[in-house]
Amino acid sequence: MSGKRAPLRFLHCHSTFDAGGKELRSARLINAFGPGITHHIVSGEPGALSARSYILSSIPTQYPEDFPPLSGIPTPVRLHRIADAMRGYDLILTYNWGAMDAVMAHTMFSRSFGLPPLVHHEDGFNDDEAAGLKRSRNWYRRLALGRADALVVPSRGLEAIARNVWLQPADRVHRIANGIATRAFTKQARKDVLPGLIKRNGEFWVGTLAGLRKVKNLPRLVRAFAGLPDNWNLVILGEGPERAAIRDEAIRCNIVHRVHLPGFTEPAKVIRLFDIFALSSDSEQFPLSVVEAMAAGLPVAAPAVGEVAQIVAEANRPYIVAPGDEAALAAALERLAQDPGLRKALGAANRERAQERFDEAGMIAAYSALYGGVMGMESL
Repeated sequence: MSGKRAPLRFLHCHSTFDAGGKELRSARLINAFGPGITHHIVSGEPGALSARSYILSSIPTQYPEDFPPLSGIPTPVRLHRIADAMRGYDLILTYNWGAMDAVMAHTMFSRSFGLPPLVHHEDGFNDDEAAGLKRSRNWYRRLALGRADALVVPSRGLEAIARNVWLQPADRVHRIANGIATRAFTKQARKDVLPGLIKRNGEFWVGTLAGLRKVKNLPRLVRAFAGLPDNWNLVILGEGPERAAIRDEAIRCNIVHRVHLPGFTEPAKVIRLFDIFALSSDSEQFPLSVVEAMAAGLPVAAPAVGEVAQIVAEANRPYIVAPGDEAALAAALERLAQDPGLRKALGAANRERAQERFDEAGMIAAYSALYGGVMGMESL
């Protein structure tokens, strides 16, 4: 922190602030920027604030309960109320489609209200846009982003959408790859770190980190895993509305005793218990969970959605399969499960790539420069 304008006040408008990839990235950035900034955090889903536990107690944060709802019919009166609540901050940060009405409110009223700069972040799409973007939302994003100071995306795919579909000027779009504290993922995990679940000698785990949402298509992962030997278990870390559907699929496949849903746990504390990391999503952009698995020295089996194939080490790419090809995903898991030497070699290659390409130091520096720049500072 340079301290030039401290104390600063940032407003964060999230689609949800339950613990997930973008929310944990936001928490890490908040921690990195230090106690000289006060952060007011709003969730588009009331009460969805579990990521707050990852913010250091030394960082001044508030969670205003009287902020106008981020969702609803975008009438001028409602947008006027949102814009009025944006007064008095130094920077407004908005995240994903669920906060797009806040972006629109800023565009409509920023001049008359003298609102601060706004930086919007897009990290990917929910299941309602997994198969294709909605024209109405594309149109709305074009209008809403009209006076945003910057649009941040983590992947080349989203960068292309921002420029060619949402028609954002090149100097407004900033691609900043997700990064993590790679060293935190090198520590060995305790075998009993998960409540009610212990990894026993002779057991192997396929693991994933994912919100339990339809777009993650976790029943597909259950089916792809089902053919592995009995000493293999599937551990799905996350929370969300699809828990029952995942369990039902495990029952249907007669493997419910080998499929575990222990909830969300801090990834660095448990991921090294996995032997294989797997995804089964219908849509991703730059999944932070893949980078975390790589930093932990794991091989990855996943569909080639978003930039997954470009993220992993070259040696791992044969196990990144065609999107939607459940048989190919099952075959990739089977091949990795059969060969511990292959798992070790791919994990080492992935760890080296994560440390070289995706450590969080570069990400933090890029965000610091961007946020500071829109406020007329060199960096935070």
